[in-house]
Amino acid sequence: MRAMILFAAAALLVSGAAHAEPGGGAVATGTAINGGEASYFSSEIAGQRTASGAICDPDTLTAAHRTLPFGSRVRVTNPDNGESVVVTINDRGPYARDRVIDLSRAAAEEIGLLRRGRGDVELTLLTTED
Repeated sequence: MRAMILFAAAALLVSGAAHAEPGGGAVATGTAINGGEASYFSSEIAGQRTASGAICDPDTLTAAHRTLPFGSRVRVTNPDNGESVVVTINDRGPYARDRVIDLSRAAAEEIGLLRRGRGDVELTLLTTED
């Protein structure tokens, strides 16, 4: 059974339909990934280059994640109000240990995190650029 699970995970990775999470196996697209606390990045970094080389624009639906490939699309859901937004990963971070994702200002506004500045979210990997 273990061999079958490893084979399936390897097949997903080779096909580009999965992503390896630190400390765990493959995560197939369309499945929940490491949810937790989200924050949004300051407008002070607007116009600077992100780790992917894109220009930081707080008005776009983008986000920073520590391990997801650049170009990955992730649904971010605020469980407190049920609002969700789809963002594209274009940067690395967040650098605060207790956070799992840094959203653009526009993405945070879409799901109601702007006023508080941070909050718990659920993440679902939709696509990867692999």
